[in-house]
Amino acid sequence: MPDPHAQASDQSGVPAQAAPGQGTPARRLRPAQLLFEPQADEPEQERFFDLESIDDPAELLRRSTELALAFRAAAERATDFQAIAAAQLADTRRFDALSPAEIAARADWTPDYAVRMVEYGRGLQKQRSAEH
Repeated sequence: MPDPHAQASDQSGVPAQAAPGQGTPARRLRPAQLLFEPQADEPEQERFFDLESIDDPAELLRRSTELALAFRAAAERATDFQAIAAAQLADTRRFDALSPAEIAARADWTPDYAVRMVEYGRGLQKQRSAEH
């Protein structure tokens, strides 16, 4: 049986620091690697911005409308960034320029939609350069 009072050391051979208030050094143990996700006793209830906890219908309508508008604005902004990226990837001045079909495959779009997004992105790029 190992001596519990023997000086512990980490893998580098350096002795471990003594635990506060004790004469013997504390042993440094590595945490065990989790091979699975521990499950809670009860399944956790899915929450969506705590809307399910709002009892007042007027407040629920106000808050859910606020969230819907915020998500819509975020989706529009993300679409603008997609278009700019598509235009940059399709830029023929790049040695690795992609075709609309290649862009469509990467973004899970149809080739026709990719062409429209490249054109839209070029328009956004022109607007940005005109502003600066």
